Amino acid sequence: MELCIFTEPQQGMSYDEQLAQAQATERLGFDGWFRSDHYLRMGDGSPLPGPTDAWTTLAGLARETSRIRLGTLVSSATFRHPSVLAIQVAQVDAMSGGRAEFGLGTGWFAEEHRAYGIPFPDRRFGLLEEQLAIVTGLWSTPVGETFSFAGEHYELDAAPALPKPVQARMPVIVGGGGPSRTPAIAARYATEYNRGFVGEDEIAVAFARVRAACEAADRDPASLRLSVALPTVVATDDATYRRRLDAIGADPATFAEVNVAGTPERAVEKLQRLRDLGADRVYLQLVDVRDLEHVELIGAEVLPHLR
Repeated sequence: MELCIFTEPQQGMSYDEQLAQAQATERLGFDGWFRSDHYLRMGDGSPLPGPTDAWTTLAGLARETSRIRLGTLVSSATFRHPSVLAIQVAQVDAMSGGRAEFGLGTGWFAEEHRAYGIPFPDRRFGLLEEQLAIVTGLWSTPVGETFSFAGEHYELDAAPALPKPVQARMPVIVGGGGPSRTPAIAARYATEYNRGFVGEDEIAVAFARVRAACEAADRDPASLRLSVALPTVVATDDATYRRRLDAIGADPATFAEVNVAGTPERAVEKLQRLRDLGADRVYLQLVDVRDLEHVELIGAEVLPHLR
């Protein structure tokens, strides 16, 4: 099983703070560092120093790390034109030496769209499907040929389809809990399907649905990576555990019901259950990016047991 660190910089984190966490992630032996793609803080607390752009951040980290995978979980289809996004991601892949991963979703946080004047249509699934078709189409078009597309939302006419990613096939992550359309587009476009923030029973159902969607699309289900994303708070004593819960505004009465929580031993047990469900990778959501001791603890006392 792969373990990645996943964080939420819109809660108030500078580039330097993200860099410190990403470099700790690499030094401690984790497989990747991923971030959300948001522009507005959620909940109470100071938003300072303000938002950072996901793909700008990843471009910087591409030059300041050397091994870990780097990506979004996930970018919003409402934020960028797919042609521009394809160029951005391909460039980050080149800057990292082929370590970028591309997560894309419909977007959901209406408030941030209103705050920044970004259009937020009621129906966004069509945007997502067309963006995935365009981005993957641009990347897969042979060098020297052009790519055209005519859809409801986007139209491309003889795009040169450059630059290409370094990786022969860019990892594409699609996630969500939709019962039919999400598994279908994952089966069609994705290299990884992610289900996050729910209990193990719901994860098992989601994995079964996407496997069935692969079979319906004549795709080997084993060719699609399955992953889980969960908030994570690990500590060796009650006081530190409560402090880490308080730092992210989590309810101590309910946090452990679904999430990776408690002692390192409890965290290992949870992750092993997720592996038994079929998870190839787990994203440990650490919202308090400044708590590098948290990353150190997980790297020392959890990570070795999943290898």
